[in-house]
Amino acid sequence: MKNWSYLLAVILLISCKSKAVLADAKDSKNATNNEKMMSSDKIIQNHYNNKNEFSTLYIRSNAKYKDVNQSQNVSAEIKIKKDEKILVSIRFLGITMAKALITPNQVKYYEKMNGTYFEGDYQSLSQWLGTDLDFKKVQNMLLGEPIDDMTKGNYTTVSIDKFYKLNNVEDNTEKSFSFETEKYLLKQQQIVQAEKQRMFEVNYSNFQDFTSAFLPSSLFINAVQKKGKTEISIDYNSITFNEELSFPYSVPDGYDRIFIK
Repeated sequence: MKNWSYLLAVILLISCKSKAVLADAKDSKNATNNEKMMSSDKIIQNHYNNKNEFSTLYIRSNAKYKDVNQSQNVSAEIKIKKDEKILVSIRFLGITMAKALITPNQVKYYEKMNGTYFEGDYQSLSQWLGTDLDFKKVQNMLLGEPIDDMTKGNYTTVSIDKFYKLNNVEDNTEKSFSFETEKYLLKQQQIVQAEKQRMFEVNYSNFQDFTSAFLPSSLFINAVQKKGKTEISIDYNSITFNEELSFPYSVPDGYDRIFIK
């Protein structure tokens, strides 16, 4: 269970073989109706037009963690107060093994197996996963939203089967976001830093249509670095909206503080 605590803090933080067609930010005038390219701005606008209105979210899920040293299956309870805090509780056979409280300014977690806890900002955690993280990015990842604010970037558009893939390359970092063409829901987001041999990818298999929002039914995280590969899969079993939620968090007595290098 050694690395479960690292995973929790970012929570519980992923190609088709058909021919791709590149386009600039303007609609293609030569394509057929079925193959007509859409501008990246329009795709982004259509995605952000999807409903996403709620104050709190309560998710019960099953999660699996795997790296070069271990594989673990647990249950995960995720509470979100939108834009304010996220509380994650990890349980094994009904016993709470770890908790993480994530806010815009701080990440805190503890884990029972080794009796340790962490308190700090996102810098060391970002270094561990190989991509810059903050509260908004973690929240977006759980909600099936792009990690970045896509209204602030410049993207080329690739049409692959029933998906639009938007790409951006800047400062030796390549980012891509794939959307399905019916409701423009996010299916995959990926960050690649080839020079540093880093890749961070999130895949969303299906989405559920709720009154308040479209939310993923599962997500799969794949993080690759020189030191090895980490895989995290999360299946959302039940989701409730706008309940009055509590966010209890306190480190048990006798735990040792750790620092992530």
